[in-house]
Amino acid sequence: MLSSAFSVLFVVFLLLTLGLRYWLARRHIRHVLAHRAQVPAEFAARIPLSAHQKAADYTVAKTRFGLWGALWNTLVLTGFTLLGGLQALSTALLHATGPGMVHQILLIVAFAIVSGALDLPFSYYRQFVLEERFGFNKMTVGLWIADAVKGGLVGAVIGLPLLWVVLTLMDKTGALWWLYAWLVWSGFQLLMMVLYPTVIAPLFNKFTPLTDDKLKDRIEGLMTRVGFAAKGLFVMDGSKRSAHGNAYFSGFGSNKRIVFFDTLLSRLAPEEIEAVLAHELGHFKLKHIIKRIGVLFVLSLAFLALLGWLKTQVWFYTGLGVLPLLGQSNDAMALLLFSLVLPVFTFPFSPLTSITSRKHEFEADAFAASHSDARDLVSALVKMYEDNASTLTPDPIHSAFYDSHPPASVRIRHLHLTGAA
Repeated sequence: MLSSAFSVLFVVFLLLTLGLRYWLARRHIRHVLAHRAQVPAEFAARIPLSAHQKAADYTVAKTRFGLWGALWNTLVLTGFTLLGGLQALSTALLHATGPGMVHQILLIVAFAIVSGALDLPFSYYRQFVLEERFGFNKMTVGLWIADAVKGGLVGAVIGLPLLWVVLTLMDKTGALWWLYAWLVWSGFQLLMMVLYPTVIAPLFNKFTPLTDDKLKDRIEGLMTRVGFAAKGLFVMDGSKRSAHGNAYFSGFGSNKRIVFFDTLLSRLAPEEIEAVLAHELGHFKLKHIIKRIGVLFVLSLAFLALLGWLKTQVWFYTGLGVLPLLGQSNDAMALLLFSLVLPVFTFPFSPLTSITSRKHEFEADAFAASHSDARDLVSALVKMYEDNASTLTPDPIHSAFYDSHPPASVRIRHLHLTGAA
Protein backbone atom coordinates (compact mmCIF):
# COMPACT_ATOMS: atom_id res chain seq x y z
CA MET A 1 0.00 0.00 0.00
CA LEU A 2 2.70 2.49 0.99
CA SER A 3 4.80 1.54 -2.03
CA SER A 4 1.94 2.08 -4.46
CA ALA A 5 0.93 5.33 -2.76
CA PHE A 6 4.49 6.67 -2.99
CA SER A 7 4.70 5.67 -6.66
CA VAL A 8 1.49 7.58 -7.37
CA LEU A 9 2.72 10.59 -5.38
CA PHE A 10 6.02 10.56 -7.27
CA VAL A 11 4.26 10.41 -10.65
CA VAL A 12 1.91 13.24 -9.63
CA PHE A 13 4.80 15.50 -8.64
CA LEU A 14 6.82 14.44 -11.68
CA LEU A 15 3.98 15.46 -14.02
CA LEU A 16 3.27 18.56 -11.96
CA THR A 17 6.89 19.68 -12.19
CA LEU A 18 7.08 18.95 -15.92
CA GLY A 19 3.78 20.71 -16.57
CA LEU A 20 4.85 23.68 -14.45
CA ARG A 21 8.13 23.97 -16.34
CA TYR A 22 6.28 23.93 -19.67
CA TRP A 23 3.73 26.47 -18.50
CA LEU A 24 6.46 28.79 -17.24
CA ALA A 25 8.46 28.41 -20.45
CA ARG A 26 5.48 29.16 -22.69
CA ARG A 27 4.64 32.23 -20.59
CA HIS A 28 8.24 33.40 -20.80
CA ILE A 29 8.43 32.96 -24.57
CA ARG A 30 5.15 34.80 -25.16
CA HIS A 31 6.14 37.64 -22.85
CA VAL A 32 9.58 38.12 -24.41
CA LEU A 33 8.25 38.00 -27.98
CA ALA A 34 5.45 40.43 -27.12
CA HIS A 35 8.09 43.01 -26.11
CA ARG A 36 10.61 42.20 -28.83
CA ALA A 37 9.70 45.07 -31.16
CA GLN A 38 10.53 47.87 -28.74
CA VAL A 39 13.28 48.55 -26.21
CA PRO A 40 11.83 49.30 -22.76
CA ALA A 41 11.62 53.05 -22.21
CA GLU A 42 14.19 53.14 -19.39
CA PHE A 43 16.76 51.50 -21.70
CA ALA A 44 15.85 53.17 -25.00
CA ALA A 45 18.73 55.65 -24.86
CA ARG A 46 21.31 53.03 -23.93
CA ILE A 47 20.53 49.81 -25.81
CA PRO A 48 19.88 49.65 -29.58
CA LEU A 49 16.88 47.78 -30.90
CA SER A 50 19.12 45.21 -32.61
CA ALA A 51 20.73 44.25 -29.27
CA HIS A 52 17.34 44.06 -27.58
CA GLN A 53 16.03 41.78 -30.33
CA LYS A 54 19.14 39.60 -30.15
CA ALA A 55 18.55 39.17 -26.41
CA ALA A 56 14.92 38.26 -27.09
CA ASP A 57 15.86 35.71 -29.74
CA TYR A 58 18.60 34.24 -27.53
CA THR A 59 16.23 33.96 -24.58
CA VAL A 60 13.53 32.30 -26.66
CA ALA A 61 16.02 29.84 -28.17
CA LYS A 62 17.39 28.92 -24.72
CA THR A 63 13.91 28.53 -23.29
CA ARG A 64 12.73 26.30 -26.14
CA PHE A 65 15.86 24.22 -25.78
CA GLY A 66 15.13 24.00 -22.07
CA LEU A 67 11.70 22.53 -22.88
CA TRP A 68 13.30 19.64 -24.72
CA GLY A 69 15.79 19.23 -21.90
CA ALA A 70 13.00 19.10 -19.31
CA LEU A 71 11.16 16.43 -21.28
CA TRP A 72 14.34 14.40 -21.77
CA ASN A 73 15.29 14.66 -18.10
CA THR A 74 11.81 13.47 -17.11
CA LEU A 75 12.07 10.47 -19.41
CA VAL A 76 15.56 9.63 -18.12
CA LEU A 77 14.42 9.96 -14.50
CA THR A 78 11.46 7.69 -15.19
CA GLY A 79 13.76 5.19 -16.87
CA PHE A 80 16.15 5.11 -13.92
CA THR A 81 13.36 4.74 -11.36
CA LEU A 82 9.93 3.38 -12.27
CA LEU A 83 11.13 1.54 -15.38
CA GLY A 84 13.89 -0.25 -13.49
CA GLY A 85 17.09 1.33 -14.82
CA LEU A 86 18.80 1.63 -11.46
CA GLN A 87 17.62 -1.84 -10.50
CA ALA A 88 19.12 -3.32 -13.68
CA LEU A 89 22.38 -1.43 -13.18
CA SER A 90 22.65 -2.59 -9.57
CA THR A 91 21.88 -6.20 -10.47
CA ALA A 92 24.49 -6.27 -13.23
CA LEU A 93 27.16 -4.85 -10.93
CA LEU A 94 26.14 -7.16 -8.12
CA HIS A 95 26.72 -10.19 -10.36
CA ALA A 96 30.16 -8.85 -11.26
CA THR A 97 31.38 -7.76 -7.82
CA GLY A 98 29.13 -9.27 -5.17
CA PRO A 99 27.70 -7.20 -2.32
CA GLY A 100 29.86 -4.75 -0.41
CA MET A 101 31.53 -1.36 -0.64
CA VAL A 102 32.94 -1.97 -4.13
CA HIS A 103 29.46 -2.65 -5.46
CA GLN A 104 28.07 0.48 -3.84
CA ILE A 105 30.79 2.81 -5.09
CA LEU A 106 30.66 1.32 -8.58
CA LEU A 107 26.89 1.77 -8.64
CA ILE A 108 27.25 5.53 -8.13
CA VAL A 109 30.17 5.74 -10.56
CA ALA A 110 28.26 3.78 -13.21
CA PHE A 111 25.20 5.99 -12.74
CA ALA A 112 27.34 9.11 -13.14
CA ILE A 113 28.87 7.76 -16.36
CA VAL A 114 25.53 6.70 -17.86
CA SER A 115 23.72 9.89 -16.94
CA GLY A 116 26.66 11.97 -18.19
CA ALA A 117 26.63 10.11 -21.50
CA LEU A 118 22.88 10.68 -21.86
CA ASP A 119 23.42 14.41 -21.32
CA LEU A 120 26.30 14.72 -23.82
CA PRO A 121 24.16 15.48 -26.92
CA PHE A 122 22.39 18.29 -25.07
CA SER A 123 25.66 19.66 -23.73
CA TYR A 124 27.18 19.61 -27.21
CA TYR A 125 24.16 21.28 -28.79
CA ARG A 126 24.08 23.95 -26.09
CA GLN A 127 27.73 24.84 -26.59
CA PHE A 128 28.33 24.39 -30.30
CA VAL A 129 24.93 25.17 -31.79
CA LEU A 130 22.99 27.45 -29.46
CA GLU A 131 25.88 29.48 -28.05
CA GLU A 132 27.62 29.45 -31.45
CA ARG A 133 24.54 30.81 -33.21
CA PHE A 134 24.50 33.91 -31.03
CA GLY A 135 28.24 34.48 -31.06
CA PHE A 136 29.05 33.43 -27.50
CA ASN A 137 30.92 30.16 -28.01
CA LYS A 138 34.70 30.43 -28.03
CA MET A 139 35.45 26.79 -27.23
CA THR A 140 36.90 24.23 -29.58
CA VAL A 141 35.70 20.65 -29.52
CA GLY A 142 39.12 19.67 -28.21
CA LEU A 143 38.84 22.06 -25.26
CA TRP A 144 35.29 20.84 -24.59
CA ILE A 145 36.51 17.24 -24.44
CA ALA A 146 39.53 18.20 -22.33
CA ASP A 147 37.26 20.00 -19.85
CA ALA A 148 35.03 16.93 -19.60
CA VAL A 149 37.99 14.62 -19.00
CA LYS A 150 39.61 16.92 -16.44
CA GLY A 151 36.27 17.47 -14.74
CA GLY A 152 35.75 13.73 -14.47
CA LEU A 153 39.24 13.14 -13.09
CA VAL A 154 38.95 15.95 -10.55
CA GLY A 155 35.53 14.68 -9.54
CA ALA A 156 36.93 11.18 -9.05
CA VAL A 157 39.96 12.31 -7.05
CA ILE A 158 37.86 14.49 -4.75
CA GLY A 159 34.52 12.70 -4.82
CA LEU A 160 35.44 9.04 -4.43
CA PRO A 161 37.18 9.39 -1.04
CA LEU A 162 34.29 11.55 0.19
CA LEU A 163 31.80 8.98 -1.09
CA TRP A 164 33.66 6.17 0.67
CA VAL A 165 33.59 8.11 3.96
CA VAL A 166 29.86 8.87 3.69
CA LEU A 167 28.96 5.28 2.78
CA THR A 168 31.08 3.99 5.65
CA LEU A 169 29.34 6.33 8.07
CA MET A 170 25.95 5.21 6.76
CA ASP A 171 26.88 1.59 7.30
CA LYS A 172 28.85 1.70 10.54
CA THR A 173 27.64 4.51 12.78
CA GLY A 174 24.04 3.58 13.48
CA ALA A 175 20.87 5.66 13.39
CA LEU A 176 22.68 8.99 13.73
CA TRP A 177 24.87 8.42 10.67
CA TRP A 178 23.27 11.43 8.99
CA LEU A 179 24.59 13.76 11.68
CA TYR A 180 28.15 12.50 11.28
CA ALA A 181 27.84 12.63 7.50
CA TRP A 182 26.60 16.21 7.78
CA LEU A 183 29.64 17.17 9.82
CA VAL A 184 31.92 15.61 7.20
CA TRP A 185 30.01 17.26 4.35
CA SER A 186 30.11 20.68 6.02
CA GLY A 187 33.84 20.38 6.62
CA PHE A 188 34.32 19.31 3.02
CA GLN A 189 32.43 22.36 1.75
CA LEU A 190 34.59 24.70 3.83
CA LEU A 191 37.74 22.93 2.63
CA MET A 192 36.66 23.37 -1.00
CA MET A 193 36.24 27.11 -0.42
CA VAL A 194 39.91 27.21 0.52
CA LEU A 195 41.23 24.85 -2.16
CA TYR A 196 39.10 25.85 -5.16
CA PRO A 197 40.75 29.22 -5.99
CA THR A 198 44.34 28.00 -5.85
CA VAL A 199 44.16 24.28 -6.65
CA ILE A 200 41.06 23.43 -8.70
CA ALA A 201 40.20 26.54 -10.73
CA PRO A 202 43.73 26.85 -12.24
CA LEU A 203 43.28 23.38 -13.76
CA PHE A 204 40.67 24.84 -16.11
CA ASN A 205 41.60 28.50 -16.54
CA LYS A 206 44.67 30.68 -16.50
CA PHE A 207 44.78 33.35 -13.78
CA THR A 208 47.18 36.25 -14.15
CA PRO A 209 47.69 39.21 -11.80
CA LEU A 210 45.90 42.40 -12.82
CA THR A 211 48.48 44.61 -14.56
CA ASP A 212 46.43 47.77 -15.18
CA ASP A 213 47.93 50.01 -12.49
CA LYS A 214 45.21 52.68 -12.67
CA LEU A 215 42.45 50.11 -12.35
CA LYS A 216 44.38 48.33 -9.63
CA ASP A 217 44.73 51.56 -7.63
CA ARG A 218 41.02 52.26 -8.03
CA ILE A 219 40.08 48.78 -6.83
CA GLU A 220 42.51 48.85 -3.92
CA GLY A 221 41.06 52.23 -2.91
CA LEU A 222 37.58 50.67 -2.92
CA MET A 223 38.75 47.73 -0.81
CA THR A 224 40.33 50.12 1.68
CA ARG A 225 37.09 52.14 1.94
CA VAL A 226 34.95 49.07 2.62
CA GLY A 227 37.50 47.25 4.77
CA PHE A 228 38.05 44.22 2.54
CA ALA A 229 41.38 42.40 2.29
CA ALA A 230 42.15 40.10 -0.64
CA LYS A 231 45.16 37.97 -1.42
CA GLY A 232 45.29 39.24 -4.99
CA LEU A 233 43.55 40.70 -8.03
CA PHE A 234 43.46 38.32 -10.97
CA VAL A 235 42.27 38.20 -14.56
CA MET A 236 40.79 34.92 -15.82
CA ASP A 237 40.96 33.92 -19.48
CA GLY A 238 37.20 33.37 -19.76
CA SER A 239 37.30 34.41 -23.41
CA LYS A 240 38.74 31.05 -24.44
CA ARG A 241 35.38 29.46 -23.65
CA SER A 242 32.73 32.15 -23.89
CA ALA A 243 32.07 35.79 -24.73
CA HIS A 244 30.05 36.17 -21.53
CA GLY A 245 31.66 38.29 -18.82
CA ASN A 246 31.59 38.36 -15.05
CA ALA A 247 33.53 39.17 -11.90
CA TYR A 248 33.60 37.36 -8.58
CA PHE A 249 35.62 36.77 -5.47
CA SER A 250 36.38 33.36 -4.11
CA GLY A 251 38.19 31.77 -1.26
CA PHE A 252 37.81 31.86 2.47
CA GLY A 253 39.53 33.79 5.23
CA SER A 254 42.96 35.03 4.20
CA ASN A 255 42.70 33.05 0.96
CA LYS A 256 40.16 35.41 -0.65
CA ARG A 257 40.95 36.61 -4.15
CA ILE A 258 39.13 38.85 -6.63
CA VAL A 259 38.77 37.55 -10.18
CA PHE A 260 37.75 39.41 -13.33
CA PHE A 261 36.86 37.75 -16.62
CA ASP A 262 39.02 39.23 -19.36
CA THR A 263 35.83 39.76 -21.37
CA LEU A 264 34.49 42.02 -18.62
CA LEU A 265 37.66 44.13 -18.46
CA SER A 266 37.59 44.65 -22.22
CA ARG A 267 34.04 45.99 -22.14
CA LEU A 268 33.59 48.05 -18.98
CA ALA A 269 35.23 51.35 -18.05
CA PRO A 270 37.33 51.43 -14.86
CA GLU A 271 34.64 53.26 -12.88
CA GLU A 272 32.05 50.69 -14.01
CA ILE A 273 34.31 47.82 -12.95
CA GLU A 274 34.68 49.48 -9.56
CA ALA A 275 30.89 49.71 -9.20
CA VAL A 276 30.40 46.03 -10.15
CA LEU A 277 33.06 44.98 -7.67
CA ALA A 278 31.48 47.18 -5.00
CA HIS A 279 28.27 45.19 -5.49
CA GLU A 280 30.13 41.89 -5.06
CA LEU A 281 31.95 43.20 -1.99
CA GLY A 282 28.57 44.26 -0.63
CA HIS A 283 27.59 40.60 -0.45
CA PHE A 284 30.65 39.94 1.68
CA LYS A 285 30.41 42.96 3.96
CA LEU A 286 26.68 42.45 4.54
CA LYS A 287 27.39 38.81 5.45
CA HIS A 288 25.21 37.47 2.65
CA ILE A 289 27.71 34.73 1.90
CA ILE A 290 27.86 33.58 5.52
CA LYS A 291 24.06 33.60 5.67
CA ARG A 292 23.82 31.55 2.47
CA ILE A 293 26.35 29.05 3.77
CA GLY A 294 24.37 28.84 7.00
CA VAL A 295 21.13 28.17 5.12
CA LEU A 296 22.90 25.57 2.98
CA PHE A 297 24.19 23.79 6.08
CA VAL A 298 20.78 23.83 7.78
CA LEU A 299 19.00 22.51 4.69
CA SER A 300 21.63 19.82 4.12
CA LEU A 301 21.21 18.70 7.75
CA ALA A 302 17.43 18.52 7.33
CA PHE A 303 17.65 16.60 4.07
CA LEU A 304 20.22 14.16 5.45
CA ALA A 305 17.99 13.56 8.47
CA LEU A 306 15.11 12.86 6.09
CA LEU A 307 17.31 10.47 4.11
CA GLY A 308 18.29 8.80 7.38
CA TRP A 309 14.64 7.86 7.88
CA LEU A 310 13.82 7.08 4.24
CA LYS A 311 16.69 4.66 3.76
CA THR A 312 15.12 2.34 6.34
CA GLN A 313 11.72 2.32 4.61
CA VAL A 314 11.16 -0.49 2.09
CA TRP A 315 8.40 1.48 0.33
CA PHE A 316 10.92 4.21 -0.52
CA TYR A 317 12.81 1.76 -2.72
CA THR A 318 9.96 -0.30 -4.12
CA GLY A 319 7.89 2.81 -4.82
CA LEU A 320 10.71 3.99 -7.10
CA GLY A 321 11.24 0.73 -8.96
CA VAL A 322 13.99 -0.78 -6.84
CA LEU A 323 14.05 -4.01 -4.82
CA PRO A 324 16.30 -3.39 -1.79
CA LEU A 325 18.93 -5.99 -1.02
CA LEU A 326 17.80 -8.15 1.88
CA GLY A 327 20.41 -8.41 4.58
CA GLN A 328 22.79 -6.16 2.65
CA SER A 329 23.51 -2.44 2.60
CA ASN A 330 21.35 -0.29 0.30
CA ASP A 331 23.08 2.97 1.17
CA ALA A 332 24.35 3.87 -2.31
CA MET A 333 20.93 3.17 -3.81
CA ALA A 334 19.30 5.34 -1.14
CA LEU A 335 21.67 8.20 -1.96
CA LEU A 336 20.94 7.92 -5.68
CA LEU A 337 17.18 7.70 -5.31
CA PHE A 338 17.07 10.61 -2.89
CA SER A 339 19.21 12.86 -5.09
CA LEU A 340 17.09 12.00 -8.13
CA VAL A 341 13.65 12.56 -6.65
CA LEU A 342 14.31 15.49 -4.31
CA PRO A 343 14.25 18.12 -7.11
CA VAL A 344 10.90 16.76 -8.28
CA PHE A 345 9.30 17.48 -4.92
CA THR A 346 11.05 20.82 -4.29
CA PHE A 347 10.77 22.60 -7.66
CA PRO A 348 7.24 23.97 -7.07
CA PHE A 349 8.64 25.82 -4.05
CA SER A 350 11.52 27.45 -5.97
CA PRO A 351 10.19 31.03 -5.65
CA LEU A 352 10.58 30.77 -1.88
CA THR A 353 14.34 30.33 -2.25
CA SER A 354 14.71 33.38 -4.51
CA ILE A 355 13.02 35.82 -2.14
CA THR A 356 16.02 36.12 0.16
CA SER A 357 18.45 36.05 -2.77
CA ARG A 358 16.72 38.99 -4.45
CA LYS A 359 16.64 40.90 -1.19
CA HIS A 360 20.39 40.41 -0.92
CA GLU A 361 20.87 41.71 -4.47
CA PHE A 362 19.00 44.92 -3.67
CA GLU A 363 21.06 45.34 -0.50
CA ALA A 364 24.31 44.78 -2.42
CA ASP A 365 23.22 47.34 -5.04
CA ALA A 366 22.57 49.88 -2.28
CA PHE A 367 25.97 49.08 -0.76
CA ALA A 368 27.65 49.61 -4.12
CA ALA A 369 25.81 52.91 -4.60
CA SER A 370 27.07 54.14 -1.24
CA HIS A 371 30.72 53.25 -1.98
CA SER A 372 30.87 54.10 -5.68
CA ASP A 373 28.83 56.09 -8.17
CA ALA A 374 25.42 54.47 -8.66
CA ARG A 375 25.30 55.81 -12.20
CA ASP A 376 28.35 53.71 -12.98
CA LEU A 377 26.61 50.64 -11.57
CA VAL A 378 23.56 51.32 -13.75
CA SER A 379 25.79 51.81 -16.80
CA ALA A 380 27.68 48.60 -16.05
CA LEU A 381 24.45 46.62 -15.58
CA VAL A 382 23.13 47.84 -18.92
CA LYS A 383 26.35 46.88 -20.70
CA MET A 384 26.49 43.47 -19.03
CA TYR A 385 22.88 42.70 -19.90
CA GLU A 386 23.52 43.77 -23.48
CA ASP A 387 26.78 41.84 -23.82
CA ASN A 388 25.29 38.68 -22.29
CA ALA A 389 22.09 39.04 -24.35
CA SER A 390 20.01 38.86 -21.19
CA THR A 391 16.43 39.80 -21.86
CA LEU A 392 15.23 43.05 -20.34
CA THR A 393 11.62 41.83 -20.41
CA PRO A 394 11.42 38.47 -18.65
CA ASP A 395 8.08 37.06 -17.62
CA PRO A 396 7.77 37.92 -13.91
CA ILE A 397 6.50 34.50 -12.82
CA HIS A 398 9.15 32.65 -14.84
CA SER A 399 11.78 34.93 -13.34
CA ALA A 400 10.53 34.22 -9.83
CA PHE A 401 11.13 30.49 -10.37
CA TYR A 402 14.45 30.60 -12.18
CA ASP A 403 16.29 33.85 -11.46
CA SER A 404 18.17 34.51 -8.26
CA HIS A 405 18.71 38.13 -9.38
CA PRO A 406 15.89 40.64 -9.96
CA PRO A 407 15.36 41.64 -13.62
CA ALA A 408 17.55 44.51 -14.83
CA SER A 409 14.65 46.93 -15.11
CA VAL A 410 13.61 46.21 -11.52
CA ARG A 411 17.15 46.65 -10.19
CA ILE A 412 17.69 49.92 -12.03
CA ARG A 413 14.25 51.24 -11.08
CA HIS A 414 15.01 50.37 -7.48
CA LEU A 415 18.25 52.33 -7.62
CA HIS A 416 16.44 55.34 -9.04
CA LEU A 417 13.62 55.13 -6.49
CA THR A 418 16.09 55.11 -3.62
CA GLY A 419 17.68 58.24 -5.06
CA ALA A 420 20.99 56.49 -5.56
CA ALA A 421 21.14 56.97 -9.31
